[in-house]
Amino acid sequence: MTEEYQSEPESPQVTNLAQVDVETVNAELVRMHQSSAGTVHSEDVELNLSAAGSVNAKNVSVRESLVGAAQAEEMTIQQGLAGAAQAETLSLNGAAGMVAAGSVEFGKAYVGLVAAREVRGERIESLILFSPKVEGNVSTVMDTRSALIAGLVGGLFAGIMLLLGRMLFGRK
Repeated sequence: MTEEYQSEPESPQVTNLAQVDVETVNAELVRMHQSSAGTVHSEDVELNLSAAGSVNAKNVSVRESLVGAAQAEEMTIQQGLAGAAQAETLSLNGAAGMVAAGSVEFGKAYVGLVAAREVRGERIESLILFSPKVEGNVSTVMDTRSALIAGLVGGLFAGIMLLLGRMLFGRK
């Protein structure tokens, strides 16, 4: 009786990338400098002057880099850009399209959408901010009141358009 045993390939413990382009990186610690990666899976990720499409790690540190989507327990973005960032604890000095986190600390940040349990910061500029607890100087395009008004006006406009469409093009 023979049994086949297939072991999964071992991931290296540390991967240092400098001035290279790779599709996928799997390691316990990934350090990237002037490099790009499609997908990064790791315990710890450090990006410096680099770009990554997708990052999934326990700890992520981004410095002067670009990340498409990042998911981590703890994340720090310094003078970088993230399309979407999800973390339990996030520190951001830079820009992000969407942030979802438990606790967010902003330095000088520009964010499209923020959803967090707790937000602290020096200067926060966002389009939409959802948080029960906010500390700091916040500048939002749409607060709770304006979101309610926009929803009511949008609903009213959609209702009128549907009613007009039915009256003009409805069957008799």
